[in-house]
Amino acid sequence: MKFSSAFVLPLLSISPSLAAASSWSFEDATLSISSKGAGVGGALKEKLSPEAHLSKLIKLGPADTLKILMTTIEDQTAKRPHQAFLTLHEPTTGLEESFVFSVKESGKARVELSQKDLPFQFLAATAPIQAKLLIASFGSSEAYYTHAFDLDVARDPNVPLSTPEPPLRYGKLAEIHHIFRSDPKSSPTILSLVFTLAVVACLPALLGGWLLLGANFSHLSKAMNAAPVSHALFFGSIVAMEFLFFLYYSSWTLFQILPPAGLIGTVTFLSGSKALCEVQQRRLAGLR
Repeated sequence: MKFSSAFVLPLLSISPSLAAASSWSFEDATLSISSKGAGVGGALKEKLSPEAHLSKLIKLGPADTLKILMTTIEDQTAKRPHQAFLTLHEPTTGLEESFVFSVKESGKARVELSQKDLPFQFLAATAPIQAKLLIASFGSSEAYYTHAFDLDVARDPNVPLSTPEPPLRYGKLAEIHHIFRSDPKSSPTILSLVFTLAVVACLPALLGGWLLLGANFSHLSKAMNAAPVSHALFFGSIVAMEFLFFLYYSSWTLFQILPPAGLIGTVTFLSGSKALCEVQQRRLAGLR
């Protein structure tokens, strides 16, 4: 198959324009280093080229501010990209930090930084830091990402470098022992003796009160003859409960004392009911 020269030559003439893909770049880029108190015109200014990185080493002092002004373009047309960054790369550790350009719709871009904006690893760097420019957006246009210049961070030797604490790393830690509460302690012996003597001293007064109110101990034999088991169990359960209180005070725990206390309490309730019925029968018979 053959093509006529009248058809082939126009295709060859337009093929370079089809092959050339659109790309992002910049123009009118200016880098300036201004020191605090330098005044108008005291800043160091350098022109940046999109084709080659700046051969001069840029020095950033403790009181200096680095500022870059440029116009982002897409196929020679000023336009606002989706992304525009100044990326600093420390070649020794590979650490990178990016600073976002403030870009207007007209493509005018601006970024500023000083030493206080840099990570402490950059302040401790001994080799120059590579500064790269990134311009990219959605679409088929090729992004611009090139080494623009080298930055030397000159730190004040009289000011110590502030190093942050290392981050928390999750992992196996040493064994720890929790003590939520110390063991309960008994009250002082002297205090216990004082209250014991006070209770014992009240017993004669209690017996005297019973006699004064008409307690009749002569009915003891009649009560024991009428319901010996009930009265014996009732009195014995009261003594046993007091003994449990003594054990709880001296050595037993609450969980040790609960089962026998429940059993003794049941015996007290049943035997006490029978003993009170016997007392009621004597009261109804007129025995006081």
